[in-house]
Amino acid sequence: MGLRGRAAAARTAAQPGRPKRPGGPSQPGQPGQPGQARQPGRAGQADQRGQRPRWTRARRGLLAALITGAVVAPISAATAHPDIPAPAPAHIATLTPTTLDSAYAANRANAAKASRMAAAHGDRSRAVAVRSMADPSRHFLTFDARGSGRAAEVFGDLAKADHVAVLVPGSDTSLDTYDRFRAGAVALHQRLGPRAAVIAWLGYDTPGTISPEVLTAGLAKEAAPELRDFISELKRVNGHARLTLLCHSYGTVVGARAASGLGISDLVLIGSPGTGVDSAAGLHTKARVWAGRGSDDWIADVPHTRADLFGTTVGFGTDPVSPAFGARVFAAGDGGHSDYLKPGSVSLANLARIVLGETSEMTHG
Repeated sequence: MGLRGRAAAARTAAQPGRPKRPGGPSQPGQPGQPGQARQPGRAGQADQRGQRPRWTRARRGLLAALITGAVVAPISAATAHPDIPAPAPAHIATLTPTTLDSAYAANRANAAKASRMAAAHGDRSRAVAVRSMADPSRHFLTFDARGSGRAAEVFGDLAKADHVAVLVPGSDTSLDTYDRFRAGAVALHQRLGPRAAVIAWLGYDTPGTISPEVLTAGLAKEAAPELRDFISELKRVNGHARLTLLCHSYGTVVGARAASGLGISDLVLIGSPGTGVDSAAGLHTKARVWAGRGSDDWIADVPHTRADLFGTTVGFGTDPVSPAFGARVFAAGDGGHSDYLKPGSVSLANLARIVLGETSEMTHG
């Protein structure tokens, strides 16, 4: 069905637009997520009495409590935002190495049209965000500006790369907050060098950080088939590359659901609330499963449990960095929830080693 997948076809037939989700700083590679407090020196370092500063713990705990409590809210905050007019996605022929350039051009043209429509509607913020995506230097395999938006941007030479990394984002990622997600992809590509390509895959409706959806697997269930289709299309473009799936936060729930039989070399879970299974073996994948968490990541304070609440399964179970889960745990440094792809960080260096297959040089957690 192509890179847009089944859901995109359904959206084309239905009325344009998906609910716009509020922006939030939960994307890989971005500083300043809610609840992240910085101290002089290393973040998350114990104070002189051997305890984490009280106000840092309090902020982290407050965010964790807000997320946990959000499940009882009647609606997601995203439903309060109206749709923004946008064109249907461009028609893209089956992707091959020889059709990549035409696909990139078609998606840039679609972005330019979407920007004009948003400006005419009076949404200057969306118009500006999407206009940058029409720049001749940008390379999108997929683009859909309706609602919160979908996009898959390529960094590097996808057809010739020896290593390909696909980034799957967490909550509050949309076209309006896309630049934060993109910054992590850029940092990873710069760290990997010319032998590799990186794809920033915003291929699903992400939940709000403070919403009922963020503690349930509903959106991940919808996203997993889209991710599987996307990976299949990538293999058609480049069948020889070593393929790594890097999933952040709620994106780890998506990656876990898509992992079985995916044919990837490595599955990496960073800042994960859990995957919905009790162990790495439960993912039913031949890929090596890695997990990492920064010492100042507030996700550690969210209960790694599963429970039935009002007929809905809430939570995602075993902590992927725990020995019980059985993943290969790598050192992720002292960063917070949005710092995993921060230039110069321990986590970025180790993630690059995984993508390049240079794991003998890894530092482990």
